[in-house]
Amino acid sequence: MFSDKKDKKVMEPTASQNRINEGTQLKGDIISNGFFRVDGTIEGTISKPSKVVLGKSGIIKGKLICENADIEGRFEGNLDVSGTLTLKSTAHIEGEVMVGKLAVEPGATFNATCSMHGSKKAAANDKPSPYDRSQRVKKDATEVQ
Repeated sequence: MFSDKKDKKVMEPTASQNRINEGTQLKGDIISNGFFRVDGTIEGTISKPSKVVLGKSGIIKGKLICENADIEGRFEGNLDVSGTLTLKSTAHIEGEVMVGKLAVEPGATFNATCSMHGSKKAAANDKPSPYDRSQRVKKDATEVQ
C-alpha cells in the first residue's frame, strides 16, 4: 500500500539562479550576481556571476567574467575566471583565458592564450630555492673566479 521509494525532487531555480535553456538565443550584455547555467546560445558579455555552467549544447561568444566556471560546451572570446575554470572532456575553448586555477579533462579542446591570476606577483616574491640548479651554477662560477 505504501511505497518506501522517495519521490524524486526536481530542482527549481531560485532567485539567485539563472538558466538559459537549449534553443534560446540571447544577444547583449548580462550583469548578475547569481549562478548561471547556459544550455542555449549567448552572444555578448556576461559579468559578475558567482558560477557559470556551460552545458554540452551551450555556446557563449563574447566575454565572460565570473568567479568559477564549468564548461562542457563551446566558448569563443575572452574568459576571465577569478577562481577555478574546469574544462570537461566535451569543452571547446577559443580565445583569451585568464584564470586563478585551471582543471582540464582529457579530450577538451583548448585553443587559447592562457594566463594565471597573480602569477607575476608570486614570481616577484619568490626567493631562490637552495635546490635550484641555476642558482648553484651561478654560485660555482663566482667561486671559481
